[in-house]
Amino acid sequence: MFQRLATKHDLTPFTTAATLTLFAFFAVFLFYPIAYMFQHAFWVEGRVSLAFFKLIVTNPVTRASVVNSLVIGLTTTVVTTLLALPLAFCMVKFEFRGKGLLSGLLLVPMIMPPFVGAIGIKQVLARYGSLNLLLMEIGVISAPVDWLGDGGFCGIVALETLHLYPIMYLNVAAALANVDPSLEEAGLNLGAGPFRLFRTITFPLMLPGYFAGASIVFIWAFTDLGTPLIFEYRRVVPVQIYDNVTSLHENPAGYALVVFVLLVTVALFYASKRYMGRTSYAMAGKGAVASRQTYLGWVGTAAMVGFCVLLIGLAILPHLTVFLTAITDKWFMTVLPERVTLKYFEQAVTHKIAASSIRNSVLLSFASTALDIALGVAIAYLLTRRRVPGREVLDAIAMLPLALPGLVLAFGYVACFSGTALDPRGNPFPLLIIAYAVRRLPYMVRAAYAGFQQVSVTLEEASLNLGAPPFTTLRKITVPLIMGNLIAGSILAFSFAMLEVSDSLLLAFKEQYYPMTKAIYQLQGRITDGEYIACAMGMLGMALLTVSLLLAGRFLGRRMGELFRA
Repeated sequence: MFQRLATKHDLTPFTTAATLTLFAFFAVFLFYPIAYMFQHAFWVEGRVSLAFFKLIVTNPVTRASVVNSLVIGLTTTVVTTLLALPLAFCMVKFEFRGKGLLSGLLLVPMIMPPFVGAIGIKQVLARYGSLNLLLMEIGVISAPVDWLGDGGFCGIVALETLHLYPIMYLNVAAALANVDPSLEEAGLNLGAGPFRLFRTITFPLMLPGYFAGASIVFIWAFTDLGTPLIFEYRRVVPVQIYDNVTSLHENPAGYALVVFVLLVTVALFYASKRYMGRTSYAMAGKGAVASRQTYLGWVGTAAMVGFCVLLIGLAILPHLTVFLTAITDKWFMTVLPERVTLKYFEQAVTHKIAASSIRNSVLLSFASTALDIALGVAIAYLLTRRRVPGREVLDAIAMLPLALPGLVLAFGYVACFSGTALDPRGNPFPLLIIAYAVRRLPYMVRAAYAGFQQVSVTLEEASLNLGAPPFTTLRKITVPLIMGNLIAGSILAFSFAMLEVSDSLLLAFKEQYYPMTKAIYQLQGRITDGEYIACAMGMLGMALLTVSLLLAGRFLGRRMGELFRA
C-alpha cells in the first residue's frame, strides 16, 4: 500500500519533534513575555491590584499621553478614510486614461517608515523651514506659521496619514470590487439617490474590508514610536513606554502602559471579528454579474488625475525632503539647499556609527531571515502536509504577530529577560534576531504555505515510498519545488527587518550594537552633520525596500497580497 502524507493524527517522530519545538519556541518568545508583563502590571505587593492602571488615569502626564495617542489613532483613521473612500470608489467604478499608472503610484508611500520621512519634513514645515520662508519671501505671511501644530501633533497625523492611506485604500478597493453590482442597480431602480445608495447598500456590504483597513491604520498610528520621537512629541503612550525601559524595576508603571496597549489592540480586533461574524454580508448574486465601469470624459479624467497627482505629490513630499537633505551640503534658513553634495552617502557607509549599524542590520536581518525560513517551512509543512493535533492553534499563533505591536514585544523582551544570558543590556543580538523573526514570521508562513498548496504531493509520496525519511524528502524534494515562494518571503522578511523601528529602538542600548534605525535616530539629533547622514541612510533603506518589493512581486505576482492577510 502506498504511504500517504496526510493521515489522521500523523505523529511520526519527525512531526512530533517539530510540533513540540515550535510550540516551545512560541511559549518562550511570545507568550512568556506577555504573561510576564501581565503579572507585573496586575500583581502588586503579593496581590492582584489595579494600582498601576489607576496611575494611568490619575497621573496628568500619563493621562495626557493616553488621550493624545488615542486621538492620533482616531484622527489618522478618519483622515485616511476620507482620502481612501472616494479614491477607491473612483478607481473601482470608473475607467480613465492613466488609471494603471496612478494605481501603482498611490502605493509609493509604503516604501519608507514615516519616522525617516519626519526627519526631512521638519526641514520644510518647521517654524523657519522652507514653506514659511517661501511664503514670507513672496509676502503671503509676515510671521512664521506653526504648520506642525501643537508641538508636532499635526505633523505626526499628517505623516501617519500619508504613510497609511495606501493600506486603507487597498482594503476598501478590494471590498468595493466584491460588491455585487446587481444590488446597487436594484437600489437605483427603486429610486435611491447616489448618496443613499452608498449609505444603505454599498458601504454596509464593504464593511468587512473597511474594518480590516481601519483596524490596521488605528493600531499602527496608535503604537508608532519613531515619528513622535523625531518630532520630540513625548506625551504619547509609545514614547512613555520607551522612556520607562531604563527604569523598569524602579517604576513598574511601564508594565501597565504596555498591557493597556495590548488590551486596546486585542479588544479592537476582537470587537471587529465579533461584530463582523454576527453580521451577514453574503451577496446572493456575487460572481453572477460583472462589475461595470463608467468611462470618464476628459473633464472627469482631468479631475481624477489632478486629485491623484495632488495626493501622490503630498505623499512623496517626505521622501523628496529626505532625498534633498541627503544630497545637500548645507540647508539652513533657505527655501532650497544651498549646495549639492554626495559626501553624506559616503559617510553613511564610512561613519563609525552609521557603518557599524548597517553591518549590524545586515547580520541581524540575515540571521532573522534564516530563522524565519526554518520556522516558516516547518509550520507550513505541518499545516499542509501533516494532520497533527493542534494544527489550527499553531496556525493562529503563527499569525498572531500581525496583530501584536512591535513595541509590546520589545518591551516584554527587555523586561522578562533582564538579568539573564539574553539580557539586551549586554549583547542584544540574540533577542533582536528573535524579535525580527517573530515579527516577520507571518510573511514567511504565508509564502511557504502558498508554495506547498501549489506543489503536488505525489513526488513527496514517491520519495517516502522509496524509503527516504520525511526530513530528507522535505530537504531534497519539497523545498526546491517551493524555492520561488521562499525567496519572495525571505526578501520581504530581510528588507522589513532592516527597517524595523520599535524593536531596534528598545532593545539596542549600546552604540556598538545599534541597528540601522537606531543609528538614524541617534544621528539625527547631532547638530552638525547628523541629520544629513541620517537622511542618506534613510535613502539607502528606502532603495533597499523598493528593490525588495519589486523582486518579491516578481516571484509571487498577484499572490503577494496574501502575505499580509491574517
